[in-house]
Amino acid sequence: MNLPLTPSTALLLALAPLMWAGNAVVGRVVTELVPPLTLNFLRWLLAFALLLPLATWVLRPGSGLWPHWRRFALLGLLGVGLYNALQYLALHTSTPLNVTLVASSMPLWMMALGRLFFGARITRPQLLGALLSMIGVAVVLARGDWAQLARLKLVPGDLYMVAATIGWAWYSWLLSRHAEPTPIRADWAAFLLAQIVFGLGWSGLLAAGEWTLTDARIVWGGPLAAALLFVALGPALLAYRCWGLGVQRAGPTVAGFFGNLTPVFAALLSALFLGETPRPYHAAAFALIVAGILASSRR
Repeated sequence: MNLPLTPSTALLLALAPLMWAGNAVVGRVVTELVPPLTLNFLRWLLAFALLLPLATWVLRPGSGLWPHWRRFALLGLLGVGLYNALQYLALHTSTPLNVTLVASSMPLWMMALGRLFFGARITRPQLLGALLSMIGVAVVLARGDWAQLARLKLVPGDLYMVAATIGWAWYSWLLSRHAEPTPIRADWAAFLLAQIVFGLGWSGLLAAGEWTLTDARIVWGGPLAAALLFVALGPALLAYRCWGLGVQRAGPTVAGFFGNLTPVFAALLSALFLGETPRPYHAAAFALIVAGILASSRR
């Protein structure tokens, strides 16, 4: 049973979109340095190397992982192999603004998948929370000018983000269903490493196809190394750890509303690193999104 939304759970679920906002910025910056599917593979390869010393035991025979390999193969496909690969691919053909707009539909997909496949009820507070959060995201995307929303145009890259968002919603619901042995579930490093093992296989296949079918190339250097280190430590290890704990505590539907903090955090990061001054509409959007989170978590 899901627990009430506490400050500690809210903090966990807020840290993930903060890392994702940074991931979108970095993913856009390195589009000319590394192909998108290869970037996803390298990111998780580095994350695997960082995590391996903490949970080597889970890869040994008898750890409990291998009898449940189908579950971890599916989690690895959705969370490691596809989500960020599709996001990086979308950033090659779409704008961060459009990608954020598509990703803001996460609460709706969470509720729809929960209702259709996991027997979850959709409550009026959740519908109210979805409405408030979507309005808050729209405020950010409009930048205080509602006419700007009418000028948005969807491109093929946006379809990649639709697929990524649906996959992440499915992944989050699977996280809330405990099917693995208790020792693996209780050890966050082991639980994530078990997913990465299979995810590396999926992401490696996608990267191999990218090199086979396209004129892929990598521009090695300090900027790419710094980007890989960030996306492996922050959006990969830290964000996945926080998101997994938050989903298990609050449930996938409530957690989905926190994803709408991503555009707000992106605006704050732009102010911090790019010198863009925050505007009053940023504060209004943040208030609406937080109101949506609070409304959705009411019992």
